Amino acid sequence: MSKLEELKKLKTEIALGGGEKRIAAQHKRGKLTARERLTLLFDEGSFEEIDTFVSHRCQNFGMDSVSAPGDGVVTGYGKVDGRTVFAFAQDFTVLGGSLGEYHAEKIVKVQQMALDVGAPIIGLNDSGGARIQEGVNSLSGFGKIFFNNTISSGVIPQIAVIMGPCAGGAVYSPAIMDFIFMVDQTSQMFITGPQVIQAVTGEEIDSESLGGASAHNKISGVAHFMGKTDEETIAAVKDLLSYLPSSNRQKAPRKETGDPADRSIPELNELIPENPAKAYDMYKVIRHLADGSEICDVMPHYAKNIITCLIRMDGQTVGVIANQPRIKAGCLDINASDKAARFVRRCDAFNIPLLTLVDVPGFLPGVNQEHGGIIRHGAKLLYAYCEATVPKVTLIIRKAYGGAYIGMCNKELGADQVLAWPTAQIAVMGAEGAANIVFRNEIKAAENPDARRQELIEEYEKKFNNPYRAAEMGYVDDVIEPATSRQRIIGAFAMLEGKLQSRPVRKHGNIPL
Repeated sequence: MSKLEELKKLKTEIALGGGEKRIAAQHKRGKLTARERLTLLFDEGSFEEIDTFVSHRCQNFGMDSVSAPGDGVVTGYGKVDGRTVFAFAQDFTVLGGSLGEYHAEKIVKVQQMALDVGAPIIGLNDSGGARIQEGVNSLSGFGKIFFNNTISSGVIPQIAVIMGPCAGGAVYSPAIMDFIFMVDQTSQMFITGPQVIQAVTGEEIDSESLGGASAHNKISGVAHFMGKTDEETIAAVKDLLSYLPSSNRQKAPRKETGDPADRSIPELNELIPENPAKAYDMYKVIRHLADGSEICDVMPHYAKNIITCLIRMDGQTVGVIANQPRIKAGCLDINASDKAARFVRRCDAFNIPLLTLVDVPGFLPGVNQEHGGIIRHGAKLLYAYCEATVPKVTLIIRKAYGGAYIGMCNKELGADQVLAWPTAQIAVMGAEGAANIVFRNEIKAAENPDARRQELIEEYEKKFNNPYRAAEMGYVDDVIEPATSRQRIIGAFAMLEGKLQSRPVRKHGNIPL
């Protein structure tokens, strides 16, 4: 056999991973193999594998006679839509994708390469966890990966895709990364599995209910996206990448959409109900504003009272934070504050301008909210907006009351432009509550208290529940016709394109975690 034939034979054997039987078992579970996933992710023929021949060096518990091609992980780089991207894909057909010392070293190397080059890294996770036979060596490997995740945070986009089990310490690498995708019914994340939970607490639960895609997208807020299949999930990853820059040294790529920047939207003039207590769908506003009505919805299943999504306006990526009046009247609560704060920080880290759409009656009242720390969690959102130096445009659509008005990026929190629709209501609180407090004695003394209360509510509404008082004071830059919103927002972002803003020198801030 020639040297060239030997090379080809070795690479063919390694490419089979754990062999045909284990590949068939992977497919039977509804899962693709590591290499099949990488083929879907990267542009055709562009993936270059590195550390192909690396394997374990463990001698314990009979491991000296165990073959582990690639040590259970495939690493490398290639092009996604023409841009360089690095990736690692754990191979469940090889020792259950378990993480050993050299499995970890392969991941650490590709992480460092991505950081040095300034390119996104994607981790396709499908692993039984730490390789028990390697003991503390595998735990050391996790630590190195976590460290690189943290150092890379805010420098390059890091995307975790959970495509099988991800348990114990393994969950913390995805948790530090910027975005987590999960595949419904075939992926799970948990610190301790159902058996351990039952043994320790007596609680009975299956793996899917405990840590499946639905649980983490809807209940815990750990994950941000959910796909039905491996193929659908990888397609969603590629879509997200198209909205992101390769690193914090760049801006997101511009995409020609053919949607005119000066497009008028007459539908917006009629969208807001006359009754301020009546809900409407904020997604309609966002889709009308976005190029081609397209959005990349981040965490769509969690804390639905606030929307966080990426759109394009005149071809440029914009991060949108918007109250959703259809859910909890659009109030800010603990989960919504966390969701929005992290989204703001992601966008700021990667030079993505922020558009805030406001219709917020306040922070959600309740003992559970107060005892759960709404003060601390709400402060995260204020902190994130104040810290952000990217262009920030705020559009007040309807209610903007009290501390929540401030929390949704008002002028004092650093909004570069604040626009309002004629339907905007900017005040400390709603007219009814304000009248009951301010005019309490007058109402009590009136001959007809109910009639007088209604008169005073209408008086308060006329004086304060409109955008003009705030505009007179300079807190709102302009009151605009809703139909012109898209062109005005695009114009504001174009004006702000050269914005430079610095903060005092410091090691880092102390966000109220």
